[in-house]
Amino acid sequence: MGRVERDTNGKHQPLGSIAPRPPEARRPSRTDRTGRPADPGGRNDGGARVTVNAAQPAEMVQLLTPEGERVEHPDYAIDITPEELRGLYRDMVLTRRFDAEATTLQRQGELSLWPSLLGQEAAQIGSGRALREGDYVFPTYREHGVAWCRDVDPTSLLGMFRGVNHGGWDPNAHNFHLYTIVIGAQTLHATGYAMGAAKDGAEIAVVAYFGDGASSQGDVAESFTFAAVYNAPVLFFCQNNQWAISEPTERQTRVPLYRRAAGFGFPGVRVDGNDVLAVLAVTRAAAEHVRTGQGPMLVEAFTYRMGAHTTNDDPSRYRPKEEEEAWQGRDPILRLRRHLDLQGAADEAFFAGLDEESDALARRVREAIRTMPNPDNMAIFEHVYADGHSLVDEERAQYAAYAASFEEAR
Repeated sequence: MGRVERDTNGKHQPLGSIAPRPPEARRPSRTDRTGRPADPGGRNDGGARVTVNAAQPAEMVQLLTPEGERVEHPDYAIDITPEELRGLYRDMVLTRRFDAEATTLQRQGELSLWPSLLGQEAAQIGSGRALREGDYVFPTYREHGVAWCRDVDPTSLLGMFRGVNHGGWDPNAHNFHLYTIVIGAQTLHATGYAMGAAKDGAEIAVVAYFGDGASSQGDVAESFTFAAVYNAPVLFFCQNNQWAISEPTERQTRVPLYRRAAGFGFPGVRVDGNDVLAVLAVTRAAAEHVRTGQGPMLVEAFTYRMGAHTTNDDPSRYRPKEEEEAWQGRDPILRLRRHLDLQGAADEAFFAGLDEESDALARRVREAIRTMPNPDNMAIFEHVYADGHSLVDEERAQYAAYAASFEEAR
């Protein structure tokens, strides 16, 4: 599928008012959930718990219900062809297959760590396909789907987690920065880049991806301040998967994350992060907002991390099983599959062909990781100082002698 760049009539959703929080609602229990996903509109909206439609939390943009039915939103519209729908479905399926293969490879000892995106495919594919080629993306370490949309070879994402490089792609070749492990730091990088782009007169959107946990970092608050004051063309895209490792969102904020933008002087909107069409429409509108000189904007994609935070995490120790089961019914890929079936937009030949393509991708990933060359052990001493340094030369010689001693012992 080619890049989806149809214009949108969408506008950012108006911000709501924040009601005083009564004492009895200051810390609602996370265990009082029912079959619906966590209710951010009632859980941490600054007011008493409210009852909302089980299909979606309050104040959230949705265009596709969990049952796969299209609904309209007054501020966001999207016109999409059956071919484009199939393309979005293909993107999500292949991204999930790559992610699953990487997780398996880690379990087999081929990778030291892997941060899965399971459950967040719609948030990433929808936003990634909404961007233009000239836009610039600053990811965290989980944006495998966005990397797919930016034409980064999936196998290039594995090198850092195998420990053979610090990032296996040229950022400027795809306008996709290297993964950032330091939580929240990429928002500063994105803001600075956006400020520079504005001074150069470039009409682009700079996108900073981060999670709900990173929203508690000072780096993010500083980025919001600078972006607002300098009217920087940066789109802050928060994937709120509700769990910052083992801490739920209500332990970090008393208001929905998108409302934080108002305190810094720019608009924010919450979108159903498991609805690829809504994410596509909202991100298109938000990117156009920042691209046309209207200043920064915050998009909160309300989604769910269906797996572990990383492969060294055990979510069963802190997350209710009932919650996970409730969200499985809102699987973003299942949702779009239901819509394709309702619309008659894809036949069995399409799905069979996609299964074959998924298997081929998995084989390519396994082959790539197992044949990935190890780095030169002496490379760590290169490029430390531009003109060299006597201490580095001494350390290089010491390490070379140490490494050689193992060869002599054989």
